[in-house]
Amino acid sequence: MKRQAARLRKEETLILVIEDEQPIRDLIAFGLRRAGFQVALAENCRAARASIVDRRPDLLLVDWMLPDMSGLELTRQLRKDPNTQDIPIIMLTARADESDKVTGLEGGADDYMTKPFSARELVARIQALLRRRTPAGNDERIEFAGLVLDQAGHRVLADGHAVSLGPTEYRLLVFLMTHPDRVYARSLLLDRVWGGNVYVEERTVDVHIRRLRQALESSGYDRFVQTVRGAGYRFSMQEG
Repeated sequence: MKRQAARLRKEETLILVIEDEQPIRDLIAFGLRRAGFQVALAENCRAARASIVDRRPDLLLVDWMLPDMSGLELTRQLRKDPNTQDIPIIMLTARADESDKVTGLEGGADDYMTKPFSARELVARIQALLRRRTPAGNDERIEFAGLVLDQAGHRVLADGHAVSLGPTEYRLLVFLMTHPDRVYARSLLLDRVWGGNVYVEERTVDVHIRRLRQALESSGYDRFVQTVRGAGYRFSMQEG
């Protein structure tokens, strides 16, 4: 099996900034957008959770002191949730004591920045964290046997031949191929592929799985999209 991990282009990377002070929030957002990132903003934990449901971010910047809940507690909750436990988190705070940094890191943060900080340092920390979370490989290209997902070219190839997929089937295949050998329930696929604010029946997943398999059937790669009875679906080269 040959697998080359997908890597996000900067302009496709969404960063959610959770900060209650608007001047600081706007300043951070300006620096991130100037660096080429997409940015979403939240002023408290409630708004942050709604934003995450609407569109899952690639990285979180979380202020420690928030009005409805501490950023540390939010981080702990996100780490316990299977839907969000793998999102990289950088804690932002004015707390400079070593004990506070240790508490933040032990609470689930991947990195810790003490205010004030420069936009240049913040961007460097973000890029370093994303590199650590994204395995090295040929940019945005994933290959299983002869099935190739080329995200840069937004295309799928089966033994060198283009596979025609609808937009939903394409997103579904991207998610499954970038998370191989793990079983996903219909409800989780709806959240991760359709988005948490899209209200459709769970059986809709079955319809699109069937269409995806039909598109891959002529090449025989439909066998990689597997049903796990009573649990959901997975993408795997292993039978059974």
